[in-house]
Amino acid sequence: MVGLGMIFDDTYRPLFEQLHAEGLYRRDFGLVNVELSAVASRTGGRAELYRKQSVGRVAKFASFTGPDAINNVIAQGVDVVCVATPDDRHFESARLALEAGKHVLIEKPSVLRLQELDQLHALANQRGVLAKVVYHKLADADHKKLRTHVVDGVLKHVNNGYCSLLEPKQISGRQFAAWITGRNPFTFGPGWRLARVSATGQRGLVGPADGPTWDSVQLQIVYAYPDGREAAFDIHTSWVTPDNFPGYVEQEVQFRFDNGVWNAHQRKRGVEVTVENRTPIDLKITPNHHYNATFLEPWGERSQRGYGIETLRRFFEEVAFVEFGGLPGNRPERLRQMQDLAYNDFFADRNTVAVVQAMEAILARHAGGEPGGVVEVNGPLGGLVLRLPGKAEAVVLYPDRV
Repeated sequence: MVGLGMIFDDTYRPLFEQLHAEGLYRRDFGLVNVELSAVASRTGGRAELYRKQSVGRVAKFASFTGPDAINNVIAQGVDVVCVATPDDRHFESARLALEAGKHVLIEKPSVLRLQELDQLHALANQRGVLAKVVYHKLADADHKKLRTHVVDGVLKHVNNGYCSLLEPKQISGRQFAAWITGRNPFTFGPGWRLARVSATGQRGLVGPADGPTWDSVQLQIVYAYPDGREAAFDIHTSWVTPDNFPGYVEQEVQFRFDNGVWNAHQRKRGVEVTVENRTPIDLKITPNHHYNATFLEPWGERSQRGYGIETLRRFFEEVAFVEFGGLPGNRPERLRQMQDLAYNDFFADRNTVAVVQAMEAILARHAGGEPGGVVEVNGPLGGLVLRLPGKAEAVVLYPDRV
């Protein structure tokens, strides 16, 4: 495990504790033991705290810090490396793990540049291992149902959409403090054929008004259909919602189709709770029990589950199928089957990484006094080409096709 922050505590930790107690079982590969055996982190403080708290719930694990931490984790003989660090630290950890022939799982987005994704994808193919990315929202029941309606033809031809992600300042300053400096709020991108990307934003609260850290970002993504029609999505993200805002994380989406509209609002679909001296830090005012929650079951058992954990378990099932799902001689075919699962393979992350790379380039120029940039996708000059107002010369961010 590389990184022991909030994501580890919310999803990986309960999964590893469940797998320690129960193992991983499916009829096609049998019973497989999965243990957290080594961790790498910046300071080791969270690792030592978890070591004390988890006695009896996970096996003993090694903890490493410093510049050689990843190599030391790999040297423990692990089979899988999970990366849950800030986005700009993903690439090097994944590269070292893949070069060592380890299966790799990375939190979204996998990397920040298509050049990095190309390198990791090639390494995974060379070493014959899985390289996957976590998009836990794909397992959210509401997202599953929307995808089902589209595939079944109930909703036809999305034309435009709006997505927003709002987080209070106390969240960005605590749980996401390591992510936010010099970075932008989260970005998401579904599997469309990109046409162009534009972005703008505001600064001055989290960092200086002329610095590289953005309080809020407004991103527009346009994609093209084979029939020549286009669809546009506006994505608004912000770190600086007031601290007394009831939503711990506010997520809202609207998609307009030719024959219908889909509205989803994470906070309004759930419950609201207030407990003196507990909310909004220890307990969330608007908890998302679909993502991750602890329960006392009717039969008296304590459990923790949700789509955040479900997506991680699925990855370990895919690894177990590759390694133990049949005769050793058939492993290449099992590997191909799991790589062909487009929902989480590195190759399927190309659109998202392209959007992130384009947005980063646009906002970097904006911070440098050149706002209004637009990135064209798969044009005559290259896969990602940045154009700035008033300048005839284009900047090629990525030369190959996205």
